[in-house]
Amino acid sequence: MLSRTLTIEIARVTEAAAIAAAHWRGRGDEKQADQAAVDAMRQALNRILDMDGLVVIGEGERDEAPMLYIGEKVGSGTGQRIDIALDPLEGTTLCAKAMPNAIACVAMADGGSLLHAPDTYMDKIAIGGGYPDGTVDLDLPPAENIRRLAKAKGVTPRDITACILDRPRHEALIAAVRSTDASITLITDGDVAGVIHTATPDETGIDIYMGIGGAPEGVLAAAALRCIGGQMQGRLVTKSEEQKARARKMGIEDFHRKFSMQEMAKGDVMFAATGVTTGSMLEGVHFEPGYVTTETVVMRSATGTVRWIKNRRKSAE
Repeated sequence: MLSRTLTIEIARVTEAAAIAAAHWRGRGDEKQADQAAVDAMRQALNRILDMDGLVVIGEGERDEAPMLYIGEKVGSGTGQRIDIALDPLEGTTLCAKAMPNAIACVAMADGGSLLHAPDTYMDKIAIGGGYPDGTVDLDLPPAENIRRLAKAKGVTPRDITACILDRPRHEALIAAVRSTDASITLITDGDVAGVIHTATPDETGIDIYMGIGGAPEGVLAAAALRCIGGQMQGRLVTKSEEQKARARKMGIEDFHRKFSMQEMAKGDVMFAATGVTTGSMLEGVHFEPGYVTTETVVMRSATGTVRWIKNRRKSAE
């Protein structure tokens, strides 16, 4: 079981990254915003005492981003062994353009509990809690998943809204979903938040997340959904021998394997996210003379607890 003190520590980690990134909102420089978030998150992680932390999901080569790399050790190096999945700035483009829903997020679990996934892509499907097991399945056609979810919810497909990344690769998926008369919310970035939104469809208007996004984001999203309830499946999408070789180094041999939410994030899991820009889930960082205000959500699977933390502190500047 994870130490209760990590509830506060994990919030401090995402708050530090969000504040650093927020200084770069709207400045059009994705790499500088990401670098600022990475540096602040690394420093905050290394301040945690009694934690032998290992980054198992980190920033990757795909975006040529400054990394908190897979395999990096963080924390004091003593005490409990912790698996860490992180995205110091989920939605770098959103931050650079001052668009909604950029967040800093981290998941922590007992050592060996998080899927060690390479920085490739992952095909994902996710819904919120309260539905029978197997309501949706990655192996089913998209239209069938929409119809099965509508039936489980007691509505027609017309009343279902899917969240999908707005990418050319999703042209066929979008057409299939719309063929059922369901609606689609297209997002430019931020599929971790997109998956989380399925847990509260009455508030977010999102019933199901579908499509291909980053594998690291898939593990982070699975960790969050483990805490608040839902169903999720993911399958790695490897397009080169180099990507397959990296996956094999992490113990993945079956590239057709469909991972369940519990396989991606098992045991006791904590997830935290702090808003960088204001969005549908969190308020963004707010600066005022001498002070900075953040909003953070912290979740834990063992207790089902969801804490919202509004923090106003003196600015270091």
